[in-house]
Amino acid sequence: MKWINFMAAAVVSITAFTAKAQDKKTTSSPVSFGVRAGISFQNINGRDAGDNKLENKLVPRFQGGVNVELHLADDFYLQPGVLFAAKGTEFKGSNTNLNLSYIEVPVNFLFKPTLGSQKLIMGLGPYVGFGIAGSTKSENGNRSSVKFKNSVTLGEALADPYYRSMDAGANLLFGVEFTSHLSVQLNAQLGLAKINPEIEGFNDNRTIYRNTGFGLSVGYRF
Repeated sequence: MKWINFMAAAVVSITAFTAKAQDKKTTSSPVSFGVRAGISFQNINGRDAGDNKLENKLVPRFQGGVNVELHLADDFYLQPGVLFAAKGTEFKGSNTNLNLSYIEVPVNFLFKPTLGSQKLIMGLGPYVGFGIAGSTKSENGNRSSVKFKNSVTLGEALADPYYRSMDAGANLLFGVEFTSHLSVQLNAQLGLAKINPEIEGFNDNRTIYRNTGFGLSVGYRF
């Protein structure tokens, strides 16, 4: 996928630039560590096999993890991290609740100007997620475990819920960091990767599922 290659190249280039900047300005380029956790409202958007827009329901999910913040220049930072990110939706019609769990690696570029005694936080960047677990719960209470596979047979697709093992997309964030090192942040996420698997023998390019979400989180910098 061209966009995955582009994101990977961008991350490598920025990381190399950051390392060079750190070597030249070690005294003015501190590194800090942080933790962040919060609630997000997740959905799966896209189109079904009939080329109709999906109209699923938002579901609350938990996200949390750790990050490293590298000072690039005045008010500019690079913030890679590792998160546990729960995602999913409630499918309209069947009322089946889908829960997907990912280990997610975001690389956010931050602008943090001073506003009085606080700092504003504005940022964006790519993320890559790796599926580790998942489940579905139907309206009558039946549960099934999600399996991760990029391509499945029709028999597999009819027997079990399958999703691709990898997700990727873009983050957008806005918040405030206080002098106490606490911060409050609004997060939005747009999935760019197709997470439903290919069904062998079917040339179905219309069915596309993508993760999307937004939420509120609280962080602390050490």
